[in-house]
Order: sequence, then C-alpha cells, then structure tokens
Amino acid sequence: MTLTVIETLEAKRQGARAGGGEKRVAAQHAKGKLTARERLELLLDAGSFEEWDMFVEHRCADFGMAEQKVPGDGVVTGHGTINGRLVFVFSQDFTVFGGSLSEAHAEKICKIMDQAMKVGAPVIGLNDSGGARIQEGVASLGGYAEVFQRNVLASGVVPQLSLIMGPCAGGAVYSPAMTDFIFMVKDSSYMFVTGPDVVKTVTHEVVTAEELGGAVTHTAKSGVADLAFNNDVEALLHTRRFFDFLPLSNREQAPVRVTADPVDRPEPSLGTLVPANPNKPYDMKELILKVVDEGDFFELQPDYAKNIIIGFGRLNGSTVGFVANQPLVLAGCLDIDSSIKAARFVRFCDAFNIPICTLVDVPGFLPGTAQEYNGIIKHGAKLLFAYAEATVPKVTLITRKAYGGAYDVMASKHLRGDVNYAWPSAEIAVMGPKGAVEIIFRADIGDAAKIDARTEEYRQKFANPFVAASRGYIDDIIMPHNTRRRLIKAFSMLKNKKLENPWKKHDNLPL
Repeated sequence: MTLTVIETLEAKRQGARAGGGEKRVAAQHAKGKLTARERLELLLDAGSFEEWDMFVEHRCADFGMAEQKVPGDGVVTGHGTINGRLVFVFSQDFTVFGGSLSEAHAEKICKIMDQAMKVGAPVIGLNDSGGARIQEGVASLGGYAEVFQRNVLASGVVPQLSLIMGPCAGGAVYSPAMTDFIFMVKDSSYMFVTGPDVVKTVTHEVVTAEELGGAVTHTAKSGVADLAFNNDVEALLHTRRFFDFLPLSNREQAPVRVTADPVDRPEPSLGTLVPANPNKPYDMKELILKVVDEGDFFELQPDYAKNIIIGFGRLNGSTVGFVANQPLVLAGCLDIDSSIKAARFVRFCDAFNIPICTLVDVPGFLPGTAQEYNGIIKHGAKLLFAYAEATVPKVTLITRKAYGGAYDVMASKHLRGDVNYAWPSAEIAVMGPKGAVEIIFRADIGDAAKIDARTEEYRQKFANPFVAASRGYIDDIIMPHNTRRRLIKAFSMLKNKKLENPWKKHDNLPL
C-alpha cells in the first residue's frame, strides 16, 4: 500500500517537472525562452526554492479537459531566497495549456500572495501566459479578479515585481499593471488589452504584436514597463541585483550593504559640471554616478520621459531613491509624462521607507496646447501631491535653475523638505531673468540697452541662491566637490525621522 502511494507521488512529481512534455519544452527553447522552472533556478539562490501546490490540478470537465490534467496546472509557486533574503514567487509555464489561467492556477498564485502578506516578503511574478483558460469560462475570469484583489491589498505592504517573459494579454495585463515594477524581455514578451487581430477588426489598423505591446513600445512610448532586457537570463540576473535595493516589506528598512567607498570622498570634477552659460545642457546622471557608492545606480524607465531620472543608489550603504531633472532633454522641463513617472516612484519610496534625494535643475513646466489639453495641471499636481504627502527623509539639492511652480514641486522646503541644499550656481526665481524683465518693464521693450541693464539687475538679485537662503528656504549653499559627504550627513541625521500625516481612510490623489 505504502509503496504504491510513494510510486504515485514520484510519478506525479515527474509529471509536474516535465511540464507540457519534451516537445513543448523544445518549442519554448526554440523561441529563446527558458521554462518556468529554469527561470526560478536562475532567479533564486541555489537550493533555496520550496515549492507549494505541485499536485494541484484543474477541476474542469468540459471540452475534453477531464482527460488532460498536468500536476501543477501551468504555474510553479513557492518561496525561496535572493542573496539570502526571503521572496515568494510564481512562474507561469507556457508549456502547460499555454500557461493559461484556470481557477486552480489562480488559487495557487493567491495562496503565495496571502502568505507573503502575512510574513512580510516581496512577491515576484514571472508571467508567460496565453490568458484566461477559455474552457473554464467565468471561473477563470473569477480567478483573475481574485489575483487583482490581492495585488491591491498587497500594494504598499510588500514590494511586487512583474517580469513579462512571454505573452500577457487581455485581463492578464491588469495584475502586472498594479504591481510596483514591470520588467520585459525584448522580442519574446508583449502586453496588450486587445491583440493585433481585434485591433484590425475594430479600427482597421494593421500592427504587429511587437509594435502594439512589445518591450520597446512599453518602455519608450507608453511608460507601462520599467525596463526591457535582451533575454530571459539578463532579465533574471538584473532582477536579483534590483531586489537588493528593496526592503522586504513596509515594516522594514532596505538592507544596508557594507561599502569601501569613503563617506568624505571629494569629487573635484563636479565643480565644472554646470556650464557657465545658463542655457547649455549637461548630464545630471553624471552627478548621480559620482555621489552614489561605487557608482552603482539602478535606473528605472530610462527610455521614457527622459527629462526626469529615477532610480535607486546607495549612500554609505543605505538605499536612496533618486529623482533628478535631466537638462539634456527638454531643458529638464516637467511635463505630463515626467510628472507621472516621478510621482509613482516617490510614492513607492514613501510606502517602503526609502529616503528620497531630489536633484533640481528645472526651468518650469513645459508650455503648449498639447500639454494643457492633455491635463498637465492635474498630472503635474500628482508629483506635487506625492512629494507633499511623503514622510520619509527628503534631501534636495538645487544645482542650477529652480524656476516658478516647478521649484515648489521638486521637494522644496515648503513641501516638508527636510534638508535643502543649493550649489553656488543655483538660481531660484519665479522665472528666468529675460522673461521676468520683459513683463516687469514692458514699457521699455523697445529700448534694448535698458532691457539689458534691467536683465543684469534681475540676474544679480535672483540668479543666485542667496535670496532663498536668506529666508531659510535653503539650509546651506554647498560646494559641488563636497556633495557626497553633505548628502550622506543629511540622511544620517534624518535616520530616525518620525512624521505622520493626519488620519484618513485614504487620500484622493489627482488621478
């Protein structure tokens, strides 16, 4: 009797590990994709994976499904570690029913998400699925909604990361959309609500799956995804690196990594980063790379809304979220896309106790009918709202321009910025000298000499950090070469900061 049970157990284990069989596994490999289990082997520490629900099977008897049962039902779930830290994972198996989601498949995902919430550990989903299992009808749709509900409840409690490693269409896209970060694989993954065939039928547009919802589309045009990688291996290895910047839950701090990079390391080259000509661009990323530990900066959404930079770095071993205007693109202006990109990042950092460093060189909001008609007022307010709401340590450095409402928005002292620094090259004013003079002295516009004199007068008064510093809006004017040391000291002082917002059920973000 016992022997039979053990034999059955081993047979089921073999069946689960085999997935859809050799032929389908070979087809997966032929597309340049790894199988569900191979992906988990690369993502997790060797030998750390503990699988759950290997023997779960679907309960559908319609359309001949009763005879087609594979242990695990197209998704591998469980927990393991990444660099020794706990993580819950699910990996959809395209070789089993095309990775389609059944009621049982959804229950497996929900179980590990519930457990992750209880113990306080992140969830990483490896998505590779043909969508809802059609044979199950509404039961499958109900399964999706169960997963969506958990995505919402887990939001801000544990970090959630989605890797799109194959097709992800229809209702399936909404679970990743509610997670914190989305990574995609070029040429083998795509996301869309309706596929190319439906688009052609309804709108008569002819478009490929890659053009409609591929990795490049979503990382450069729509902003839906954060990063695109060349293949499965690269995506999984970068996910391991990324995971190290994050805390396990909202009850914990991000891990501290010992660094050999000295706290007081001077960086003389920063003295010449900002050009003498105020209209000349420079690369703000250079500043970030020169102040973070070992030049290690993990940038997110690098190909979308390039006029703002977001990502994680470390200062003296501790994770810091960086938000920085990029003068190389649109002169660093804030627009709709950059406001949304930065606002979501700021809210993530605030939810997970990650201090925020804001580097400012912003001439204002981007003007134009396209921006106004598409709601720049409401979208710009998202970034303003995110900074004002954030209670984590906030350190701001103005390198050059901080003009108008954009000065206020970028983590100014007035939005509870804890420490606000400026370089000597900073200009804090309502607008640039020329524009300001042409408004104040409109009557003199015909007289070039007068206008030039007034412009110089305005520049002397406002094109420097002293007026803001005299009012206490800037805490100190620091030398560029000392930036790393001053930022680290500021964050160190703020380590035990406690600040609470008034009680509320939730806020009403200007969506």
